[in-house]
Amino acid sequence: MRPLVATIDLSAIAHNYAVAKRCAPGRQAFAVVKANAYGHGVREVVTALHDVADGFAVASLEEAAEVRALHGEARILLLEGCFAADEYQFAAQLGLDVVVHTALQAQQLLAATLRRPLAVWLKLDSGMHRLGFNAAALRDWFGHLHGAAHVGELNLLSHFACADERGSDVSEGQLEQFLDLLDLDFAQRSLANSAAILTIPAAHMDWLRPGIMLYGATPFADLGVEELGLRPAMSLTAQLIACRDIDVGDAVGYGGAWRAARPSRIGTVSCGYADGYPRHAPAGTPVIVRGQRVALVGRVSMDMLTVDLTDVPEATEGDAVELWGAQLPVDEVAQAAGTIGYELLSKVTARVPRRYRTG
Repeated sequence: MRPLVATIDLSAIAHNYAVAKRCAPGRQAFAVVKANAYGHGVREVVTALHDVADGFAVASLEEAAEVRALHGEARILLLEGCFAADEYQFAAQLGLDVVVHTALQAQQLLAATLRRPLAVWLKLDSGMHRLGFNAAALRDWFGHLHGAAHVGELNLLSHFACADERGSDVSEGQLEQFLDLLDLDFAQRSLANSAAILTIPAAHMDWLRPGIMLYGATPFADLGVEELGLRPAMSLTAQLIACRDIDVGDAVGYGGAWRAARPSRIGTVSCGYADGYPRHAPAGTPVIVRGQRVALVGRVSMDMLTVDLTDVPEATEGDAVELWGAQLPVDEVAQAAGTIGYELLSKVTARVPRRYRTG
């Protein structure tokens, strides 16, 4: 078997959910498990949180159906709402909470034939300018939906654009827009994503929506997971499958983009961009071998990458290589590669086996 595995610590995910809840005592929280729980395995994550999570949030009906099969009672929030008129019947059958963010969605909801009313979350576009009604349109649709036969509970939701930038004026403005609608008789309200849960108490409202923090990555550039009290959930571990000595000036990898400035020992690692490791990660991106940081060199290949082992002379074929995990935060790798931890975690491909542990 190819020596590459993503090990998921489910107890870390439960710990991180508890951190979110401790940040906002008395509030409830939808654990965001869209995109196969950010690549961690939705079945395993939902099972691990079965008895502690107040609810789960997903991006599509297909994801919602998978979660409902695993948990018959939890609230499940459909973050982007229904994509077609006939989906409302399925949503009602599954007992979902459904976001409504366009006039068309609202019209389709009111025209649908449902077996039971839906919990509906009207989405305010408070500044993200991606989904949602402006304040005036939202007030108008509140009037149409409040008390409608198809609506069992009418709630308010919005999403921060810059909560990961602490002290952002944009976030302050979005919060003010949200608070301006609290004169309307909404049953429940939700605004706080991971960053807001951790740093904007005024945004906590009734329901939290922890996403990236659940998986032990930070939403901030200047605050690490240890400072936030979070535990990394995924360790991506490969192996040295070859080691070789090269001379000054020798090139490594496709295109000869990296050349040795000193006599060097190069290790070849059993992980590449087809596994989800970022192809654009530059030379110098950190990797852990024998508990020590070594640098990525050369271009990342489809199934392999290469590292400079010169300063770890005892390293040899068969040694474990941590691409990210407990010894190397995924956010640090992401920053080196010019991306974010969200992307790296969610892009670990299905060809990488997952192993799960609970402590």
